[in-house]
Amino acid sequence: MTDIRTGNGYDVHALAEGLDLWLGGVKIESPIGCIAHSDGDVAIHALCDALLGALALGDIGKHFPDNSDEFKGIDSKILLDRVCSMVKQRGWAISNADITIAMQKPKLAPYILSMRETLAGVMGIDVDRVSVKATTTEKLGFVGRGEGCEVWASTILLK
Repeated sequence: MTDIRTGNGYDVHALAEGLDLWLGGVKIESPIGCIAHSDGDVAIHALCDALLGALALGDIGKHFPDNSDEFKGIDSKILLDRVCSMVKQRGWAISNADITIAMQKPKLAPYILSMRETLAGVMGIDVDRVSVKATTTEKLGFVGRGEGCEVWASTILLK
């Protein structure tokens, strides 16, 4: 019998001019970026929370606190790699991941495949098991006003 776990993650970051914008492990051409302790990759942060949540291991802040100098400016792909190691050490395999990014601009469609490939590579799964979608909020709310970016992620783990 196969054991199946699902996990959901959510993260949000404020945006500011003059910062690099990293999403799904890919640097996005943009005059604005996420304000954060790490590199601010809100997509990877939500994905980490989904993976950790599936195994009831808490959230990203528990494992990588934003008040620790060790994680200041860290590449979020390193955090994802560490979370994937936790998953594998417990005998689980990542079946798939599904990520939705809400951001008014810039347009993310040109970066979607690169994000999928990058995330799949870090997680050690086939790219066809990683979905990344981008949407706007039709200019509604803090995302629509260009003040922030929010991401939802879901994952399935198998044992």
